[in-house]
Amino acid sequence: MAIRNILTNDRDANFLAKTCRPVEKFDRRLAQLLDDMAETLHSANGVGLAAIQVGVLRRAVVIDIGDGVRELVNPVVLESDGEQESLEGCLSVPGKWGMTKRPKHVKVRAQDRNGKTFEYDGEDLLATVSCHEIDHLDGKLFLTHVTRMLTDEELEKLSSAKEK
Repeated sequence: MAIRNILTNDRDANFLAKTCRPVEKFDRRLAQLLDDMAETLHSANGVGLAAIQVGVLRRAVVIDIGDGVRELVNPVVLESDGEQESLEGCLSVPGKWGMTKRPKHVKVRAQDRNGKTFEYDGEDLLATVSCHEIDHLDGKLFLTHVTRMLTDEELEKLSSAKEK
């Protein structure tokens, strides 16, 4: 496994705006990519990472909201309902946080690293992260969903509260 470089919006905006292609080969290269993405995600203390963020234009995502790594290959949101407003950031937009509106519940269909199709229901944080990462695969950053960016003062207060 290896930690990969995470592309950032300030340097790599044109690349991050591209649409990813479906994964068609479920092979050792895909497994290596998913392993590297999980290691990169944990190293960066994130909760989700899309392949495009590490320079690979394929529809692959890893998510870990604290209950283990979920690998999503060719994910699609089948259903969504409800609405929640939450604080959102992105490993490709370092230091920026904003309030977003996302569905409270989603049903996602994806494939695993071997090509087997599965579905899951995501609520609250899992719904937000699932939508956030799938948006990346279509060249969209969370900034398109922001209703209000946090000020430096608000970020400072949040950071201080976390330390306590």
